[in-house]
Amino acid sequence: MTRSDNLSRRKPFSSSSPSPSTPSSGPTRIVYRERRRPSESEFPFWQQTWFIVLLFVMALGFFALAFFLFFSLDSDSGPSSTASAASSEGVEVQITYGSVLKLMHEKTKFRLHSHDVPYGSGSGQQSVTGFQGVDDANSYWIVRPQPETSAKQGDTIKSGTIIRLQHMRTRKWMHSHLHASPISGNLEVSCFGGDSESDTGDYWRLLIEGSGKTWKQDQRIRLQHVDTGGYLHSHDKKYSRIAGGQQEVCGVREKRPDNVWLAAEGVYLPVTESK
Repeated sequence: MTRSDNLSRRKPFSSSSPSPSTPSSGPTRIVYRERRRPSESEFPFWQQTWFIVLLFVMALGFFALAFFLFFSLDSDSGPSSTASAASSEGVEVQITYGSVLKLMHEKTKFRLHSHDVPYGSGSGQQSVTGFQGVDDANSYWIVRPQPETSAKQGDTIKSGTIIRLQHMRTRKWMHSHLHASPISGNLEVSCFGGDSESDTGDYWRLLIEGSGKTWKQDQRIRLQHVDTGGYLHSHDKKYSRIAGGQQEVCGVREKRPDNVWLAAEGVYLPVTESK
């Protein structure tokens, strides 16, 4: 068989028969596979934990901010808010043992003040001055009875009663003696002692001006030192160095119009009902 015979026996190529290299006829279909979203359980554990912690911290911060704003606004009114509110309503505020107050010098409007700065002369004890500002925390004093009396916190205070004034910040007692005051040379008034240390040099007799029998807020009073007889006094002569701008507080033996004081701002404890 010759080569020509083999060629003649082959089937002729037909266009109707598909060729292996030719794609099939008809429309082409494109299939899109939708991407599946992971469920919550498929998130890593650390991501879920930190998300919960973040929510907790945010909630805690919100409540902390709310409490901070509440107490900040409340404290802005100062510890005198109770007394001021009662006074504005025309209610007489009784001053009782344990009350914390500021004493205002009637003539100059300065507050009785002390701070942990000693006198450079005289006794060298903690200084007592007059301070012009109303908001200073070093001008608060706690009203205390004599240690040997039966008086207790919440009791009212009658005219003629001997009291003590304890400086709230330093816990020392308002004191006086025969040392000369730095500016005027009158009786020096200082702060001395502490919670467990007090003597008769800390005793002051409450004298109410007018017809009142018990001490009330905004009532004109005098404080007479028991040991020396000097009246608590102040004037417009001011210190220029250590307590610059603050005025001298001292004791004078004369009963004068300018040694009158008034209970001003403060926290006044309610009267204890007698049983």
